[in-house]
Amino acid sequence: MADVAYRRVSSTDQKTDRQLDGLKCDKEFEDKASAGTTNRPGLKACLDFIRERDTLHVHSIDRLCRNLADLQKTVTDLNKKGVIVHFHKENLIFAGKNDPMNTLMMQLLGAVSEFERALIRERQREGIASAKAKGKHLGRKASLTDEQVEAIRSRVANGENKKDLASEYGVARQTIYSALQRLPQATA
Repeated sequence: MADVAYRRVSSTDQKTDRQLDGLKCDKEFEDKASAGTTNRPGLKACLDFIRERDTLHVHSIDRLCRNLADLQKTVTDLNKKGVIVHFHKENLIFAGKNDPMNTLMMQLLGAVSEFERALIRERQREGIASAKAKGKHLGRKASLTDEQVEAIRSRVANGENKKDLASEYGVARQTIYSALQRLPQATA
């Protein structure tokens, strides 16, 4: 009979510290990934580890799943396995007993989580489209400026080694090759 904690945040720069703060568990699992899917290494390891009569502690419903169907399946599968699922923020406990009020609360909160995730994705798509329409650069900043690429192009034309140039500019050799293809050659 073990107390098992599952914590999740959406990105690697976020911390799980506030989730289940102060709760002492026998085993802990963590993911730094979206809850849009149950295909997460920490969750998979947790589900493989947990046994009958264990209790799974989760900070809140949206930390486990942001998809209502996945949420219901996960909780149902755990209950069938004899596992108690405790959502601390919502103060909901699922122990395999038929509790219509708890089920309704889970479904409502699960649907809200799924809706929030859809809104986040929609805003993200709109933001990207708006940035593209304004001509803003998306993604990582280029490692080399156009002026550096022109200098490298000239030096390569004069026979200098691309590997040495990559080392001099502090970039990978592939960056040199990609940059030379990116910027059109000047015509005379």
